[in-house]
Amino acid sequence: MNDRRYTGLAITFHWLIAIGIITNIALVWIWPNVADAQVRPLIDLHKSLGITVLGLAIMRLLWRLTHQPPALPTGFKAWEVRLSHWTHIALYVLIFAMPLTGWIMDSAWKDAAANPMYLFGLFEWPRIGFIMALDPATKLAVHDGFGEAHDIIGKLIYLLVGLHILGALKHQFLDGQREFQRMWYWGTPE
Repeated sequence: MNDRRYTGLAITFHWLIAIGIITNIALVWIWPNVADAQVRPLIDLHKSLGITVLGLAIMRLLWRLTHQPPALPTGFKAWEVRLSHWTHIALYVLIFAMPLTGWIMDSAWKDAAANPMYLFGLFEWPRIGFIMALDPATKLAVHDGFGEAHDIIGKLIYLLVGLHILGALKHQFLDGQREFQRMWYWGTPE
């Protein structure tokens, strides 16, 4: 393996998480435009994908804590290295915060007890019991507060993913640094 390329497992985690996030964004944009009968299945898929992204993020973080990522090209400017570093940290934080706020919000949903959540329709995914046991007024406040946080985090993810993509495009096409090959299974990073 080239020392500028991530491992196959890291590449797989990256792209599975990216696909999960992109699909969940698409679902959020789609469900206001479908018939009412189709909304609940799309929301359930959104929840299943969110929990899956959380599981993948945990595995990716464990990989990252036990493996040194490949070095950045020596041609990066100091500000680019810092921006890359802080953008990645912020993305990790948001990739965890997004599904956790959604899970808390869902657990505080007033109808959660009557509407179990099934992970991809296969088995029941547990809600957070102590949140479900809150009194109705507190549960509503938790639902609304974490719903607002979920929405804000979503907007921050748009911003950071856009910055991440723009940085990769800049390095690939303007700087000629073959950045895509670092996070893909083939091609030779320079």
